[in-house]
Amino acid sequence: MRISRLSLLYPAAALGAIAVGLFFALGSAPEAASDAPARDYSALASALDGDMKKLNFHDVPKPVSTSTFTTENGGTATLADYQGKYVLLNFWATWCAPCRKEMPMLSELQTEFGGEDFEVITLATGRNPVPAIEGFFDEIGVTNLPMHRDPKQQVARDMGVLGLPITVILDRAGREVARLTGDAHWSSDSAKALIAGLIKTPD
Repeated sequence: MRISRLSLLYPAAALGAIAVGLFFALGSAPEAASDAPARDYSALASALDGDMKKLNFHDVPKPVSTSTFTTENGGTATLADYQGKYVLLNFWATWCAPCRKEMPMLSELQTEFGGEDFEVITLATGRNPVPAIEGFFDEIGVTNLPMHRDPKQQVARDMGVLGLPITVILDRAGREVARLTGDAHWSSDSAKALIAGLIKTPD
């Protein structure tokens, strides 16, 4: 039986259209995540005590910076690269005394909760030479937090960071859902209960 070229062409075109559709569907997944319904954090917020009460949950999730920052290995990344998990994003600097105080506590959080559902991201903002960052981490004995840099303060400016340290919490969709200005006791029972509560229930 003779098969025409058209009879072969149409199925091929259909398969191509399906492949293109899947490509765009998968490629737009992070953007679709930003439209995910907002979670109710009121119970977690009401349970905070001590200086963790300085953590303010937003009524509506806020978009985060799309600017790139420099990773510790010299590459580039954006906050969107961390979608799919809760992120505690800490803006700091080597000259910041309160940052030196709280960094080991953030390290403890990463040790206890870091994984597929949660990660502590430390972002040195402004002029922080790599040797100074390495020395800072060595002096305080922190080995499990990233030495990422925001040298031109673009990410910090995008997110309205005024003063250091400032810590924001990003949800699984990559949106800012809470912010704390100043240092805090991040290894306290209250802080650990907060992180456990965030990752315990899928959004």
